Amino acid sequence: MKLDSDLQAIQEVRHFLQEAKAAQKQLEKMTQSQIDAIVAAMAQAVESEAERLAILAVEETGFGNVADKKAKNLFVARDIYAAIKDMQTVGIIRKDEVKQVWDIAQPVGIVAAIIPSTNPTSTVIFKCMISLKSRNAIVISPHPSALRCSQEAAAVMREAAEKAGAPQGLIHCLSHPSIEASGELMKHKLTDLILATGGTAMVKAAYSSGKPAYGVGPGNVPVYIHRSANISRAVGHILQSKTFDYGTICASEQALVVDEAVKAELVAELKRQGAYFLNAEEKEKVGSILTAGKGMNPQVVGRSPQVIAGKAGITVPETARVLIAEESEVGLEHPFAREKLSPVLALYTVKDWQEGCDRCMELLELGGLGHTLGIHGEDLSIIEAFGLEKPASRIVVNTGTTFGGIGATTGIMPSMTLGCGAYGNNITSDNIGPQHLMNIKRVAFGIKEMQTEPDENRVIAQVAQVADSLGSSHQLSITREEVAQIIRNVLSEMQVIT
Repeated sequence: MKLDSDLQAIQEVRHFLQEAKAAQKQLEKMTQSQIDAIVAAMAQAVESEAERLAILAVEETGFGNVADKKAKNLFVARDIYAAIKDMQTVGIIRKDEVKQVWDIAQPVGIVAAIIPSTNPTSTVIFKCMISLKSRNAIVISPHPSALRCSQEAAAVMREAAEKAGAPQGLIHCLSHPSIEASGELMKHKLTDLILATGGTAMVKAAYSSGKPAYGVGPGNVPVYIHRSANISRAVGHILQSKTFDYGTICASEQALVVDEAVKAELVAELKRQGAYFLNAEEKEKVGSILTAGKGMNPQVVGRSPQVIAGKAGITVPETARVLIAEESEVGLEHPFAREKLSPVLALYTVKDWQEGCDRCMELLELGGLGHTLGIHGEDLSIIEAFGLEKPASRIVVNTGTTFGGIGATTGIMPSMTLGCGAYGNNITSDNIGPQHLMNIKRVAFGIKEMQTEPDENRVIAQVAQVADSLGSSHQLSITREEVAQIIRNVLSEMQVIT
């Protein structure tokens, strides 16, 4: 009897979870040096496979470009690996000798990983590495439009891990991805934690599954250019960041907000470095194809400026690196104000930093709460004001938000999954790493005695007992009642009783 596709997908999920459970129990018993050797082998395997996986991703999804997808794969294998390789994830990972508290790491078990189509191979590599580093198994649910490249990335990780001594069955990637399969994976009793990177609907499903979940919200990233900014340097960073993999990283710039005093200089520098400014007619045509229904148009996401222009029925120079439209309004009815995972930017003009602050708030509230905000400037008081007031988990200063947000050009923890905190209905505002995939137990030694208030009746009874003893031996001519009254008077004077 042949199962229909939905039942087959659900059965595959259950089978993978059973295998993952058995394998994880073996992994959990390994030493820190064994775990570290496994993760090192996984990172090393990416070095030789980064370009092949990048080619597969671009061919299958149509998003981005090979050079930048290769760079993302290598970012995980090099930068993220460097950040986690010395992290202690086995046994007692920390001892506080003063407070006498030991922290003990315990893996959560099985991680369900939801993978986006925009960054499929790099996200698979990342989630596999941090899962095994924290001694967890992982079952991957790829986006249907990125199935083959996600499976290949998982296969590279699985083969490298097993050659380095990992038990078989730790890493699985669904071959029949669907909403039903993802739902079964997220809700199944053997799943212990969910790492969800994808659309808003998928992230909401993860949070409503009844399982602990790390999800990420949309990144409608505004970038404020203050009059104190080094304009040439700022434009260089912005264009490098926004054009990287044709804007497919959610931390990429979505709107520029510039002080009126330096607008002319900014526009001239943007044009000099390859930005193409849309006129009113071109803006309307491009705007009409940026969205589809309530979300982004997948036919525009991760495409080059020339492809986007062609779909809109206009022509732009081959040298155009990014398309920019001047905008004055914020709202869902204004497509340039929304998240655009493509080399397309909105440009807003403000009088001063206070108005710039308000405009950035509007853009974040439209669809990027808790994610990332950029600022270019040299006035530290303005930078501090933005840092204190903005509901963004990453305030990226004088660098591209794509690279700054993921920790490539800043001191933030390198990661491919960026939490948005309570602002974005996420459980954390951190950049996710192995530390989020462990339960930390604490062994705590007693270091002081509990101080309690004196019990009046107990004190009186004890002293009276002494008085009785002394009285019986004729050493003290005082009655029990007199002793009790003396004790009451002393305690009252000490304000112990009233």
